[in-house]
Amino acid sequence: MTDVSIQLPMLGWREWVALPELNIGQIKAKIDTGARSSALHACAIDPYRKGGQRWIMFAIHPSQISTDVVVECHAPVKDRRLVSDSGGHKQRRYVIETEIVLGRTMVRAEMTLTNRDSMRFRMLLGRTAMNTRFIIDPCASYLQGKPELYRDARLPEQEIITL
Repeated sequence: MTDVSIQLPMLGWREWVALPELNIGQIKAKIDTGARSSALHACAIDPYRKGGQRWIMFAIHPSQISTDVVVECHAPVKDRRLVSDSGGHKQRRYVIETEIVLGRTMVRAEMTLTNRDSMRFRMLLGRTAMNTRFIIDPCASYLQGKPELYRDARLPEQEIITL
């Protein structure tokens, strides 16, 4: 039997992550194995066309406790889906796909866009994004450390482990 704890990175129930393609260098995410999909806080959502492709512009407040900092993001629309929240309420959400950096690991995952102003975390990382790439310790927090703030929110290639 293989000791997976040595092979897979460990996450706590909350972690700092970076979203390089959205130019978000640091954001706290709740790790939620009970949620199928991942969700990202978005306000001022504005769909548009670019080169014949559907895109979305949205604003995000990356800080949990403040709306002072606003980051404008642009991403291609992957889909628009009906999603049920934890309370069973259904909402049609835009879906994007983006890189997520957790410590020294980078994953590419779908994110639904929704207003999370009333939620404790601006981002929720669901089990589809984790896809057996991590071990979760529900008693721990921030095991992967805080992402370095860097100019374009990208780590040097040699420091990224892609699973």
